Amino acid sequence: MFAYTSQPPAPAGVRDSELLAAFAAGTVIPVGNTPGSIVLTPDAARAYVGNRGSDTVSVIDTATDTVTDTIPTGAGLGGVAISPDGTRVYATAAGDGLVNVIDTATNTVVADIPVGAGATLVAFTPDGTRAYVTLQTTNLVSVVDTATNTVTGTVTVGTGPTGVVVTPDGTRAYVASFSGSVSAIDTATNTVVATIIAGDVPILLAVSSDGSRVYVTNAGSSSVSVIDTATNTTTDTIGVSAMPRFLALSPDGSHLYVANSGPDTVSVIDTAARTVVENIGVGDGPLGIAVFPDGTRAYVSDSNAGTVEVMVTTVIPDQGSTAGGTTVTLTGHHLANASAVHFGAAQAVITANTATSVTVTAPAGSGAVPVTVTTPGGTGTLGTFYYRPVPALTGISPAAGPVSGSDQEIVITGHNLAGAIDVYFGTTRAVIQSVSDTQVTVRAGGAPAPGGVAVTVITSGGSATGLTYTYVGQSTVTSVSPGTGPTSGGTGVTITGTGLSHTDQVTFHGIPAPFAVISDTTVTASSPPSATEGTFDVTVTGPGGTSSGSFTYVSEPGV
Repeated sequence: MFAYTSQPPAPAGVRDSELLAAFAAGTVIPVGNTPGSIVLTPDAARAYVGNRGSDTVSVIDTATDTVTDTIPTGAGLGGVAISPDGTRVYATAAGDGLVNVIDTATNTVVADIPVGAGATLVAFTPDGTRAYVTLQTTNLVSVVDTATNTVTGTVTVGTGPTGVVVTPDGTRAYVASFSGSVSAIDTATNTVVATIIAGDVPILLAVSSDGSRVYVTNAGSSSVSVIDTATNTTTDTIGVSAMPRFLALSPDGSHLYVANSGPDTVSVIDTAARTVVENIGVGDGPLGIAVFPDGTRAYVSDSNAGTVEVMVTTVIPDQGSTAGGTTVTLTGHHLANASAVHFGAAQAVITANTATSVTVTAPAGSGAVPVTVTTPGGTGTLGTFYYRPVPALTGISPAAGPVSGSDQEIVITGHNLAGAIDVYFGTTRAVIQSVSDTQVTVRAGGAPAPGGVAVTVITSGGSATGLTYTYVGQSTVTSVSPGTGPTSGGTGVTITGTGLSHTDQVTFHGIPAPFAVISDTTVTASSPPSATEGTFDVTVTGPGGTSSGSFTYVSEPGV
């Protein structure tokens, strides 16, 4: 989890400036309205934050974590990107169809480049000579010559292009489009050489340092697609939480951080295992994320709060089972030849060690404990590890839904649920919408067939089961008997069909009727009064949908 803690001390013999622990932990930096994308200068001395709601760029001094400048931009700010040499920031202004060029020496806009309607995000080639700009309201990417600040051509991609990255060797640009595809552009010819099917509504991208993989957040399916750039195929899909947005890799590529603006978390993905190992709680509406070059912290933009917060990444994951056994990566400086790592008083098992990282297996423990590393230079604290007790489940509501899946929120209650990583209904992953220690709210995906399935909630402390969720197929109504009754109502009818056991409501001509479920094939009801004669629908509604028969109202005889 993410915690607001005091600044930990540096190891003996190590300067504070040389260790992540010396940085502020949990610092919150007020910026502009609706901050989104974040970029760091090559030396990480400054960060530039695009504030979409106020059409400004905030400049943060990363040594003091304070805003030192605010730069007005054009209308409809989309995102920011920094040139490889750090001298220019390109900020897109979708409303104006421009890219504003910011001189980082003076923090002023020195040029405007007309690129086309819907300018959204930018990626530079490694040599900085060209920039690729997505135009989200079209199906085009503009190619900019950065020496002349002019558009030299456009590339047609999928509808709604948003995210864009360029591979480290500069030979390919990858563009994610709302239409469901990722386009691979040959930068030598500026032509699309592959169209790759990703998840539902792919939006943003990150590329590995060796260029072998591109990671794509899919807003519609709450997942991350993994693209093999050698074959230009999707090789894996990793489920995250609701509304994934920007993503960023750790410097060594071992972890991928994904901002989830729905449940206010950052998912941490182990890129080797391709699984989520932790969900870190952050501020309101996280969108952008930038990891510092030494891998010891990240900036996360909280769009709804108007802030950027510091997320310490020295202990990843920073939570695990009380039984121990969690693989934990510790990141810092001067860590070579580590002789011991302790979680509180208990010693961890060291499995790998470099000058900047130590990988260990966490010992058993409880509560929140300091993590210390001992090297020939001394002993220092790198962060805190939170032991999570085993979760338990007590209830689920609603307990049934359509076999096709649903956008309806389902609340699972229990204990020790904080930091939930995944929820499964049978073998189907549910998408986490929000989490607290006593409840997890999810949306159910579709299932292979109707029926009851086990509910499993996975946290860093373990897995919890014991509840059932029932997938319900589409009900049918085959008869309503008797099919006729007086307009005064009160006729007892028997509705027969299939899939009726989860009936929630019965209506006659849209008017709710009292009913009783007898079996999966039978429901009884009493017809409500009707103002008019005629034949009207008798509709049965359940988790699987609605189905209808008919009933004829007739007037009673009179004088």
